[in-house]
Amino acid sequence: MYTAISLVLTAALLKQGWYFVFLPMLAGFLLVGPFLAVGLYDVSRALEQGRTPSLALALFAWRRNGAQIGLMALLLVLFLLSWIRVATLLFALFFGIGDFSAERFSLDTFWAIETLLFLVIGTAVGAGFATVVFAVSAVSLPMILDRGTSPFDAIVASVLVIREHWQPMALWAGLITALTLFGLVTFYVGLVVTLPLVGYATWHAYRDLIR
Repeated sequence: MYTAISLVLTAALLKQGWYFVFLPMLAGFLLVGPFLAVGLYDVSRALEQGRTPSLALALFAWRRNGAQIGLMALLLVLFLLSWIRVATLLFALFFGIGDFSAERFSLDTFWAIETLLFLVIGTAVGAGFATVVFAVSAVSLPMILDRGTSPFDAIVASVLVIREHWQPMALWAGLITALTLFGLVTFYVGLVVTLPLVGYATWHAYRDLIR
């Protein structure tokens, strides 16, 4: 389902000529990924309890604690929108977007002299957004789903987990990034494997870290 949605969104962006939004949207997938995996958390929860999961369980998992999960999803969407705005402004500062084209995008992005500075700054800013999102969402959504915890308490617990176990969590963040990138560069087909893998692993990480 997410592979199909990603393909449709990509086609729509490219058809509209919004090439300058395409790469930030790809990177933004990491920012909303924790919410997209909510159904997978509930599947893991059902398996752990000896219940048989279903597609309906996965699709409507957010209804278990709809208000709290909705608030957390809103926070992640705000991060995504902020990142898109910042990324677009950075791109406009370096290349402008008024008469932008796919050909110019390819030339400017990979061969222009100013590209190196653009990539360094853009990567640093994107990494900052991703680090904050990972800190607040590493175990917060599984915790909200499982215990009905408030988003504030779940975020505090997630940040404390990162602080107390920063080395394995840094490795986990790197693995999430690598698996997600694999899913994206395979024209989203890889997400069929990597998204469930990350979702199920996140649930078990939550169960191991939050007692």
